Amino acid sequence: MAKKKSNHLIVVFTQLITDILEKGGNAPMNYKQIAAKLNLTDPESRETILVVLKEETRKGIFIEPQKGKFQLKELKTIITGKVSMTSDGSAFIIPDDEFEEDIYIAPRKVGIALNGDKVRAYVFANRKGKRKEGEIIEILERFKMEFTGIVKVTGAFAFFIPDDRKMLRDIFIPLENLNGAEHGVKAVAKITDWPDGAKNPVGTITNVLGIQGENNTEMTAILAEYGFPLSFPDEVEKEAESIPDEITAEEIAKRRDFRNILTFTIDPADAKDFDDAISYQVLENGNYEIGIHIADVSHYVRPDTALDAEAFNRGTSVYLVDRVIPMLPERLSNGVCSLRPKEDKLCFSAVFELDNQANVLEQWFGKTIIHSDRRFSYEEAQEVIEGNSDELKEEILKLNELAYILREKKFKQGAISFETSEVKFQLDEQGKPIGVYTKERKDAHKLIEDYMLLANRKVAEFIAKKGKGKKKYTFVYRSHDAPNEQTLMGFVQFAAQFGYKISTKSDRDIARSLNHLMADVEGKKEQNVLTHLAIRSMAKAIYTTKKTGHYGLAFDYYTHFTSPIRRSPDVMVHRLLERYLDGGTSANEEEYEKMCVHASQMEKKAADAERASVKYKQAEFLQDNIGKEFMGIISGVTEWGMFVEIEENKCEGMVRLRDIADDFYVLDEKNYCIIGQRKKKKYQLGDEVQILVKKVDLAKRQIDFKLLQ
Repeated sequence: MAKKKSNHLIVVFTQLITDILEKGGNAPMNYKQIAAKLNLTDPESRETILVVLKEETRKGIFIEPQKGKFQLKELKTIITGKVSMTSDGSAFIIPDDEFEEDIYIAPRKVGIALNGDKVRAYVFANRKGKRKEGEIIEILERFKMEFTGIVKVTGAFAFFIPDDRKMLRDIFIPLENLNGAEHGVKAVAKITDWPDGAKNPVGTITNVLGIQGENNTEMTAILAEYGFPLSFPDEVEKEAESIPDEITAEEIAKRRDFRNILTFTIDPADAKDFDDAISYQVLENGNYEIGIHIADVSHYVRPDTALDAEAFNRGTSVYLVDRVIPMLPERLSNGVCSLRPKEDKLCFSAVFELDNQANVLEQWFGKTIIHSDRRFSYEEAQEVIEGNSDELKEEILKLNELAYILREKKFKQGAISFETSEVKFQLDEQGKPIGVYTKERKDAHKLIEDYMLLANRKVAEFIAKKGKGKKKYTFVYRSHDAPNEQTLMGFVQFAAQFGYKISTKSDRDIARSLNHLMADVEGKKEQNVLTHLAIRSMAKAIYTTKKTGHYGLAFDYYTHFTSPIRRSPDVMVHRLLERYLDGGTSANEEEYEKMCVHASQMEKKAADAERASVKYKQAEFLQDNIGKEFMGIISGVTEWGMFVEIEENKCEGMVRLRDIADDFYVLDEKNYCIIGQRKKKKYQLGDEVQILVKKVDLAKRQIDFKLLQ
């Protein structure tokens, strides 16, 4: 037998041979005939075909009905894709080829695949009108090997029950792998082996999190569940500690000095990491010079250091309900890099000359040194805007006036304004939620946002235009696609039922109508449902090296330059901008695209972790309200129930269809509603209903409601 062929080669050849046999109606063929059909005449390829035929016959893909002649055991194709488990143990494979439909895998054909794994599967011949079914034959890449859950010790062995609802196998833990974990504690376990024929994988406890139900344990568990590290490695902390506070005269000499120009920061009252500052001065010609000064993280975090690798792997800071898990150690995020008041700080800046109509007449990008004169909270800046404070009144009012003009221009060009009401919890010392309030976005927030958008847009434009013609400069863009037409039409039809008309003639018309809709629903009970649905109908923004525009903001070019303390793509952008300002050649696109994919994935994980922490606090908050009645809005419908968001505290729970006793209800997916089969009573997304809090499961972060007819 020839030496073992690489796995990838076997996959490719198996697919090629399968295609040939399928096209030939599965008539038996020998390896020479198959090679001829594939136009492969060299001895090595022919030998590979024979090796693959024999190997895959052994595995049961092909059969050898007569010596040397092969055919498919049954007519089926092989695909690769991602596993999506369901709660009954069956799965769907979402094929890599986006034009292929999902493949159903019965529980007994799932094998040892887990949710999210990349796998290879057979797809059986499709009987007319039946959904495609298949069988998983190989795990190509594991999605997740570490899980949070509860340790159960019974005498001579232990099991680990994962929290993840899509992880349906308990993990067997040999007693010597408990690493100090006791019965009933919450911990993190890692799968280390899955012996042939064993029902359960074998694992080891890597981290004991604490007592189930304690705030600290549960928040830490959420981080572990989404793959965020629970602390910084010693090496990273050491590197951070060794960075000096002092700025040398030599470094200052290389930079444009803004220390004598009025500069201030506006941030949340409890913020400690100040990424951005704004400088303001009136020029002799009557125009305004506005500097957007961003912490110069790339000056301190150097490539090929442990600090850089850790920040890249984390991808982003994570904002849970009660804590921030920073991307950079505190020494940097709240210290050296943070633009604290009354301290000299190094920045990377975008400086603009604006006239009274907020037109950008001149722009400059480069390294600077600043000295922030004042740290405003959003509330303090808002007081100035509303006329209740005179501090830097003239400057802040002018900045606000120009920001208004920038905002108006953005909306005229077709940007979409999504204003969701953000729910915050009041927590006691133990982190227990004792109240809920809605956070409003006022002019002070929007002012900062508009200058950050200006800097991000102009940096992206500068690089894109520099790369016009033959030269192309690899860069990290923030891209947002136009919405999928079908999804958008679903939303348009739904909004129409509330009396909102959306024109879909052009992108600009869509944006204009959506903005009217967003303005109209503000403060109404259906605001959150319609806003969330509108956002869901949009594509997701991602990081990429491809020069694509930003649909939601209506910008041709857009990037993230303004938050390098808490986002790794911004650090990449700083490095690339510095390189090109210094006349450097274009960076490796393939390498940066891979980094962009990772950054987008980590951003999604952080958002999911944040959402999970909110869900936990909602469940904890409603634990003391079991049996209490509330008015709510139907915020989602699925085949097993409907989600209801309580109006007064925005907590969301589920009314299970099996618990609605007056009829048998089924989902009408197209019209976002559930319908009773006998009486035709309809519950639709956005409808107001009265519910009672029936049950709260803190471990699963689930709230069950009972519908009051």
